Amino acid sequence: METLTLNIKNKQTSEKILWFLKHFEQDGVEIIEKEDWEDLKLLAKTRKEETISFDEYIENDEPVKNPL
Repeated sequence: METLTLNIKNKQTSEKILWFLKHFEQDGVEIIEKEDWEDLKLLAKTRKEETISFDEYIENDEPVKNPL
């Protein structure tokens, strides 16, 4: 798999390139926005973390203090 990163300053040019690339999605091109990529990286990090049950989370959760 090849990964390309494009940094485009001009919004109009960015929209044109995105429009062009969308025509290749059915050929296997996957378009990931930068914000989505950051979310995917954070999610991938959680895969290695130990998990706990929801019940255990609730038992150990501290109530949110009202800031007002």
